[in-house]
Amino acid sequence: MATSRTATSHWEGTLNEGAGQVTMQSSGIGTFNVTWASRAEEPDGRTSPEELIAAAHSSCFSMALSGALARAGTPATSLDTTADVTFQPGTGITGVAIKVTGVVPGMSADQFQEAAEGARTGCPVSQALQAVPISLEAALVG
Repeated sequence: MATSRTATSHWEGTLNEGAGQVTMQSSGIGTFNVTWASRAEEPDGRTSPEELIAAAHSSCFSMALSGALARAGTPATSLDTTADVTFQPGTGITGVAIKVTGVVPGMSADQFQEAAEGARTGCPVSQALQAVPISLEAALVG
């Protein structure tokens, strides 16, 4: 069964001086301020499209990896994933760096790296971002 999720944005003013809000409509978890400065300079308490993409990518990757590990008979005790999305004004999004650490009993570092690589290429957000390089660092901990 397909699902659809919705976010809405409202913007006022010019690109550089204006400001907006993005609302997580489907979940109702909140409305977040966004400006050009929060995208191209410092966040200063506001979000950006790239931060929202990073949130989507880190959670999607974690879900994909968790599912793959469970299907392989080595479920993770925990996974911690960071996605850094790089934005270059005038160019756009230039890359994503994923870092994951996991506690996975009974799994070797090589097996974990292989499973993480599968999640890097297989998670739906990774697939949607195929136009940019996506790097991966994976390590077992504990």
